[in-house]
Amino acid sequence: MGLDFSVFLSLESWLALGTLSFLEIILGIDNLLFISLISQKLPDQKQDKARVLGLILALLFRLLMLSLLSWIAHFQEPLFELMGQSFSGRNVVLFCGGVFLLVKTIGEIHEKTTKKPRAQTSRKKMSFGSAVALIVMIDLVFSLDSILTAVGMVSELAIMVSAVVLSMIVMIIFVNRISRFILKHPSIQMLALSFLILIAFILILDGLNQHIDRAYVYFALCFALLVEFLNLRSQKSADTQEI
Repeated sequence: MGLDFSVFLSLESWLALGTLSFLEIILGIDNLLFISLISQKLPDQKQDKARVLGLILALLFRLLMLSLLSWIAHFQEPLFELMGQSFSGRNVVLFCGGVFLLVKTIGEIHEKTTKKPRAQTSRKKMSFGSAVALIVMIDLVFSLDSILTAVGMVSELAIMVSAVVLSMIVMIIFVNRISRFILKHPSIQMLALSFLILIAFILILDGLNQHIDRAYVYFALCFALLVEFLNLRSQKSADTQEI
């Protein structure tokens, strides 16, 4: 399957590109949240660099997987059977990635809720290399999920590549603004961590061949964010009246 950009001569291909690009951005939210939270452990001057580097690596992983579509298809073939169910390499990656994300997120919540005096000082002791390594590990999991979605929606490689590149450019542009907003509001941080726990369970269940439509998850997140924004607005209004 080669790159054939002549497919963009039809309106249908542009509609497919727009739809897939939007879906890739939505699917990238969990990746973006993880990168934002991990980067907060770094010194302030290195945070922006880590976020952008993390998303650039995510883009490279996605493009690499797109160049290996035949291998990706083979990756979904059964590897072994357990309790009457077949499991592929994809199942193993999603399950292990979900467990990894769950453990890291619970650790983050524990750190943020522990009232020890040294908790605040230890928050930024992670090295740049360690942060990038964590980002690379979770990038691999989310990249596989993203590419399988793209392959399921369209058949033209040019549209897949274009959609992945466009969605990652959008996220690279906005990642630092989103991260600073999350860092500024502790309640948003906790909401993001709760969302990552939910995503971790979905990855684990997907690895066990129990698929859950992510549309329900994203609807719940949007509703929770709307409520939180209303709370922030109400608090800001109350503070203004007190002044």
